[in-house]
Amino acid sequence: MFSGIIKSTGIVRSIQTMGSTKRITIASQMADDLTIDQSIAHDGICLTVVAIHEGAYEVEVVQETLTKTTFASLKEGDIVNLEKSITPTTLLDGHLVQGHVDTTMRCLLIEDLEGSWKIKFNLPQAYAGLVIPHGSICLNGVSLTVANLFPDSFDVAIIPYTFEHTNFKHLHKGDDVNVEFDLIGKYLLRQAVLRNGE
Repeated sequence: MFSGIIKSTGIVRSIQTMGSTKRITIASQMADDLTIDQSIAHDGICLTVVAIHEGAYEVEVVQETLTKTTFASLKEGDIVNLEKSITPTTLLDGHLVQGHVDTTMRCLLIEDLEGSWKIKFNLPQAYAGLVIPHGSICLNGVSLTVANLFPDSFDVAIIPYTFEHTNFKHLHKGDDVNVEFDLIGKYLLRQAVLRNGE
């Protein structure tokens, strides 16, 4: 479990294809503090540390994850947002995030407001019921608040600290991001669907 508060970023050092799986080496300042089998969120994707080197570590990404996330197109040199899993005593500054990406969404617009940034993303109708005004949403592992909601899109506001300390500063119009919807919202929607017999 995670909170969507990014503490560090990493650089993709290498990507090795092993059948349908990719083994990714990531250079990060947090590498030397990690342990084998530890869960780390990478752009919102929960992955297990399988090897550790000086200043870097390795994770494996299976086909199921590749088909549902931006990691299918990950390249050497890409920067990823990193977060260690939370503990029962962790201050929950963001919201509860599982590290299970639901889908990807495309950046439609980035607006520099000279002190903050407003970023617009597309919202497919299939997921519209999981997004509410001022509700929580996790984009590339970052806990954010929906600032404005439209029939087929939504905005989030990015403060300078978040912009500088995550890979949002490298985001461009047309780029895809990993999306995890609010956990409580997903359970509520599921119960409503079951009650309606759908």
